[in-house]
Parts: sequence; C-alpha cells; structure tokens
Amino acid sequence: MARPRILVVGAGFAGVECVRRLERRLTPGEAEIALVTPFSYQLYLPLLPQVAGGVLPPQAVAVSLRRSSRYRTRIVPGGAIGVDPDAKVCVIRKITGETVYERYDLIVLAPGSITRTFDIPGLVDQAHGMKTLAEAAYLRDHVIAQLDLADASDDPEERASRLRFVVVGGGYAGTETATYLQRLTDAAIRRYPRLDPALIKWHLIDVADRVMPELGESLGESTLRILRRRGIEVSLGVSVAEAGPESLRLTDGRVLPCRTLIWTAGVAPSPLVGTLGAETVKGRLAVAPDMSLPGFDGVFAIGDSAAVPNLVEGDGAVCPTTAQHALRQGKACAANIIRRLRGQPLQPYRHRDLGLVVDLGETDGVSKPVGLELRGLPAQAVARGYHVMAMRTQVSKARVLTNWLLNATAGDDFVRIGFLSGQQATLRDFEYTNAYLTREQIREHSALLAAGVSGGAGAT
Repeated sequence: MARPRILVVGAGFAGVECVRRLERRLTPGEAEIALVTPFSYQLYLPLLPQVAGGVLPPQAVAVSLRRSSRYRTRIVPGGAIGVDPDAKVCVIRKITGETVYERYDLIVLAPGSITRTFDIPGLVDQAHGMKTLAEAAYLRDHVIAQLDLADASDDPEERASRLRFVVVGGGYAGTETATYLQRLTDAAIRRYPRLDPALIKWHLIDVADRVMPELGESLGESTLRILRRRGIEVSLGVSVAEAGPESLRLTDGRVLPCRTLIWTAGVAPSPLVGTLGAETVKGRLAVAPDMSLPGFDGVFAIGDSAAVPNLVEGDGAVCPTTAQHALRQGKACAANIIRRLRGQPLQPYRHRDLGLVVDLGETDGVSKPVGLELRGLPAQAVARGYHVMAMRTQVSKARVLTNWLLNATAGDDFVRIGFLSGQQATLRDFEYTNAYLTREQIREHSALLAAGVSGGAGAT
C-alpha cells in the first residue's frame, strides 16, 4: 500500500515547524513529506529591518532548510500557484518557470502573507515593501544610493526629494524599519561632507491615532517619544493620497518631496487562498479550531493565511498573525495530521499570547513580555534574547550574535552593492503577486493531469 503523501506549502514559521514535527514524530513508513518553497531557507522575518539597516547581513536571517531538516522531506523548489481540493492536486511553478503538479492526500497551507496595498494612485509602482529578504537588501542599497545621488547633485530640489524618506505604517514592521534606516543614514551622513545632516528627513505616518497600538497606550507613547527624540517626524491620522516618482501627496493636503516610500501598512493573506473557493475571514481561510478546513477533505491551513479561532479570547476572535502563533500552530497542526493518520481524534489549537518585543536600535526598545512593560536597554535585551532563542539553528544564532557584536564594536559600513541597480523594483516584482491561477485555470491543469499530460520534468 502506498504511503500517504503530505504536502506542506510555505517555508515560513508555521510551515517549517509543521515539517520538523512531522519528521520527528512519523516513522519513514507512515508518510511521504514534501515542502513547497521557492527558496531553500526559512526567513526570520522579525530581523528584516536590521538587514535593511545594515546591522545584519542577509544570510544571518536566512536559516538553511537543509541544515534544519532531517533530510526526509523532499523540497520542491517553486511556489504554489493553485490548489484543486477536489482532485487533491497542487499546481506549482518551479523556479525554472515550468509548471508541475503535486498530488497529495493531506495538504497544509502555510503560504504566509503579502504586503497589503490599497487603491492609491501610484502606490504599487513607487512603494517599497519589507516582506522579503530581497526587499530588505534592495532597500538598503536604495537608501545609500539616495545619499550618493544627493551628494553628487547641486540642485536643491533634487537633494530635498532624495533625502526625505517616508515610512507608512506605525506598527511593528514600520516602526523598526524607520528607526534602523534612520540610524543608518545618521551614521552615513558623516561620510558626506557636502551634505548638511539637517537635510535628511525621516517621516513615519499612520492612519491610526497612535504608533504601536499592539503594545498599549503607555508603551505606544514611549515609542513615540523615542521616534521624535531620534529626529523622526511622526504624523498620525493621515495616509498617502497619491504617490509619484519625486513627491507624495498626503490625505491632509501636504505635498512632500520624496523619492523613497516604504510601505508597511499591514499584510494580506497570500493570493493562493483565493484559488480554493473556501470561506474566508478578512481574506484568511476560515478553519476549524483543529486547523482543518471545513468541507475540504485533507486540507489544513495555518499561519498568516488562516483565521484560526482564538479559543483563549473567545467571542469569535481569531489568532493574530504573529510568529509565536505561527510556530505553535505548525506544531499543533503536525500533531493533528499524525492523529488523523493513526485514526485518533483531532485536538483544537489553544495558545495564550506571550506579548511583543520591539528592538529600536542603539539602546532603545519597548517590550511587553507576559504583560510586563519594559523600556530602553532592558527591553532591547529581552527582544534580542528572544530573537536568538527563536532562531532555528546554532549556526544562525552564532551569525546573528557575531554580527551584533561586530556592529557594536566596529560600527556601520555603507557599501552599496548594486543590487538591482537601475531597476525600479516594485511590490509585484518582489512578492510575485501576479503569479496565481484562477479557479478555471486550476481545473484545466487538473484535467490535463488526469489525462496523463506531463507538467514538466518534475511532475508527479
């Protein structure tokens, strides 16, 4: 009898944790395990602002899947672009561009999220995101390039637009991104004698009435004071009305000269969710407490693309899209898959949120672990300690610690490596949001597979 095929889509916190638990708890004869991911690493997303700010190199936050697995899982190098739950087929576009098909008996959907955008003129063409390793590396190059170009120009208007940097989104990602990149430009400007440091303007804006609302009012006010002390202008209650190549128009009527718009105003579930035709909650798959998808045999969903009921809070609440929930959902989902394979009842997911930690660079931080409010260096120490413990391998822990020490003792470097030099890389380019199939296209692919038509050299 053939072994059941378990297909895990996505190598984020949820997907990798699920695979690791399946590898540990299942015997080789119980199931085949495959993981669909375009990259051979798990991205430690919370430290991306430090990559953009030059504190950490990209490889420090890219944890090798080959190191962290037990070599039983087959890695499919590509992205899932559609799922046919009736035929139990996942359509995958490999990194070569060819389309292949993976049959499954059980599938775990953990494709994560993409940057949430709105119908704002010019936004998707001008904004830079902070969701991928390539975006962080590109953004660092781009910011340093603006300093170089401003230094080479004698045009006051060009200098003003190149030296104003706007970050939209006052949550975790936007606040850390603004502080780490402001720290980078503050250190770099000393190397540009032709530029007045006062010309550099960092601006954080958010439509909400306070920054870091996840931390509560008191720590939010502390964060606001840190930002303003660091010279970052904060505008609340406003957003972008129109984005152009050299300026921004805000909803309060102001027009800002600006050639760097960083968009971190929330996330949206992966477009893969829409290919199933299942019920959703704010775009996330509406799963049962045991993380199975009602009405879809053999389908589980976890992480940012799943609205997992929060049984601790109750009243219809769903789990927030945080790393700690994704990790624990991955473990719990793997346990339920094993129970299903062994004919045991599934168990609901339940986890109490342990709080949030925020590292703002230098000696600044605000954290709220298990309800305890911390500020300054103690908050930063807790944040960095948590990140090191959460890293997947000893090699990744050593890389992060070593680079923190190197940056603290040797300072910053401002080398622009020329990543995608001369190309205005957009959110679509980095996050592949146009790659997904419609439900009709998925059914066509399933029909081809049923007729015995190959989808490429790696088709199954």
